[in-house]
Amino acid sequence: MADIDIPAEVRAGYAFTGPALELGALVIDGGACDPTAKVRIPLAMVNRHGLVAGATGTGKTKTLQGMAEQLSAAGVPVFLADIKGDLSGMAAPGAAGDKVTSRAEDIGYDWSPAAYPVEFFALGGHGTGVPVRATVTSFGPLLLSRILGLNDVQESSLGLVFHYADRHALPLLDLADLRAVIQHLTSPAGAAELAELGGLSKATAGVILRELIAFADAGAEDFFGETEFDTRDFMRVAPDGRGVVSILELPSLQSRPELFATFLMWFLADLFQDLPEVGDVDKPKLVFFFDEAHLLFRDASKEFRNAITQTVRLIRSKGVGIFFVTQTPKDVHADVLAQLGNRVQHALRAYTPEDAKALKATVSTFPRSGYDLEEVLTRLGTGEAIVTVLSERGAPTPVAWTRLPPPRSLMAQVEQPVADGIVAASPLNARYAQRIDRESAYEMLLKKVAVPPPAAPPAPAPAPSPEKPAPSPKKKDDKNFLEKALANPTVRNALKTAATAAGREIVRSIFGAAKRRR
Repeated sequence: MADIDIPAEVRAGYAFTGPALELGALVIDGGACDPTAKVRIPLAMVNRHGLVAGATGTGKTKTLQGMAEQLSAAGVPVFLADIKGDLSGMAAPGAAGDKVTSRAEDIGYDWSPAAYPVEFFALGGHGTGVPVRATVTSFGPLLLSRILGLNDVQESSLGLVFHYADRHALPLLDLADLRAVIQHLTSPAGAAELAELGGLSKATAGVILRELIAFADAGAEDFFGETEFDTRDFMRVAPDGRGVVSILELPSLQSRPELFATFLMWFLADLFQDLPEVGDVDKPKLVFFFDEAHLLFRDASKEFRNAITQTVRLIRSKGVGIFFVTQTPKDVHADVLAQLGNRVQHALRAYTPEDAKALKATVSTFPRSGYDLEEVLTRLGTGEAIVTVLSERGAPTPVAWTRLPPPRSLMAQVEQPVADGIVAASPLNARYAQRIDRESAYEMLLKKVAVPPPAAPPAPAPAPSPEKPAPSPKKKDDKNFLEKALANPTVRNALKTAATAAGREIVRSIFGAAKRRR
């Protein structure tokens, strides 16, 4: 370490006047803590985004659990992606023990057990939680291309398919709808419309169709459809004023990492469209922890990376903070990493030349400090981290070797009956549990190719009676006329089609994700 007074520097650098999250206390020479040198992050700076990184087993999950607890207590809603099923314990109070008590005393932390208001969610109903689904049209071509593993040409062609569906008022609600549109375009009946699209070839459309069929056969049908989830339901506050912690459990999707990461990005894209600009706020409207962030950037196209970068850059002004959780900063694309003002870096290992290279790259992302970070980052214990955040005036704080406090909630999975009871009692379960299958592109195209029955010849009009003059027309009763008209299935279908067409005024976001105008 350089010959500077690090404790004095940390005390001065983290002495904030407004509300802040307690990240822990400074570790000094010999491994002891200085409880007077608190390491904190201003609540108003949490929406400047952040990174929680470190090797497996170094304490990242407990770090984000502790941060989520404090955010909830401050009235800030939190979203957590729980790919390993480790965070459900937030619904139950933690258990006191020697290790917990010792650590809390070591850092001067007033620890007591507490449970937090939790909602459990599950993609497509796979697992324990309120089912979360998205319509294909709202998911958009860019995100769907990411899941299907399409190349740049195929991604562009899929965009043309969405454009065709938007223009012709064909709602893409589930995968069957998208397959039906592609099959129509590649059929003899749709040959002229395919030619009008220009950039979409029949061969490319066939490749996309095959990928969609394989995707559906792997069980992906459950993730798409209605009732579509409204991501603003992640931004709820409990009656006692604490922020609701929304936990998306994903243990069943560990074998489908791209699907998991892309759905998380859809949540952000959807929020970006829905939320108004709020500028700088005293506390975030929502904090979103993006676990396994490396999955988002791995093999991503340039267009996809650019969309992520722009979303992260702009969503801050809507009051949403994002924390990417991964192993090393190099897992996050440089343009996104540059926007993450708050860093919590747990221990790194340097067993291989690749590890050593990652270690050097990590050190280069921190401000200059009194530490030899290449050495310190390999010596950190479990639950310790190198921290730097943004101060209340937006400047980086001094780098601090920090020992973090234990979570107040249960550091294990909650019992299954408890989780089931929370889901059953959720007011959201009644809204989203039932899957709806209304008329959409599949049914509309099916009607289009169906042969209509021959029309019956009109009946001859009766001749007027010569004895009595024809009665003058009477004014129809509006109510009876409307009832009779709506009883006619032809009129009903025409009105439904018109309403669908009007509702298909599409607003597409950075990712090409779409919403109907409300």
